[in-house]
Amino acid sequence: MSVADTLTGRRVAFVAAPEGTEQIELTEPWKAVEDAGGRPELISLQPGSIQAFNHLDKGDTFTVDKVITEASVDDYDGLVLPGGVANPDMLRTNPNAVRFVGEFFSQQKPVAVICHGPWTLIEADVVRGRRMTSYPSLKTDLRNAGAEWVDEEVVTDNGLVSSRKPDDLPAFCDKLVEEIAEGKHTKQAAGA
Repeated sequence: MSVADTLTGRRVAFVAAPEGTEQIELTEPWKAVEDAGGRPELISLQPGSIQAFNHLDKGDTFTVDKVITEASVDDYDGLVLPGGVANPDMLRTNPNAVRFVGEFFSQQKPVAVICHGPWTLIEADVVRGRRMTSYPSLKTDLRNAGAEWVDEEVVTDNGLVSSRKPDDLPAFCDKLVEEIAEGKHTKQAAGA
């Protein structure tokens, strides 16, 4: 099986707030999922489109496929949470988003998170006992939530893939495709 076929027939949820997603942390993993034969879907808090950013400058807009209240974890094989500062800050204050993210863990499905994205995982209380990385400013938040924080390009812990920043995207994308292709990880539910 070639890399192009590894995710054939698999649907991957990309959850992003209406504003504040770091564009490259959405587009590069999206492309990796498509290149591997998977079907990415953009899920947000409201219908229409999201406004992505290139650091602090407005980037492109992206059409929302489904509103979080209409999405079911049962329909997806994996989850990707892009970063950006405002994006996960909005998501972690939305009970529907927090519930949706948490259900990926309880259903033992792979989750990939980059940059500031772990804020939503902290709110879902799924990082306790997990080894992971993030943008350096989240180190204390993750440690306080019970995670073992490390400064590495990409970290995998039983189906949870994490990376620090856009420079880590090549390793992050490779690893998230690999973990989603592997399917359920029984230890993924331990923190849920």
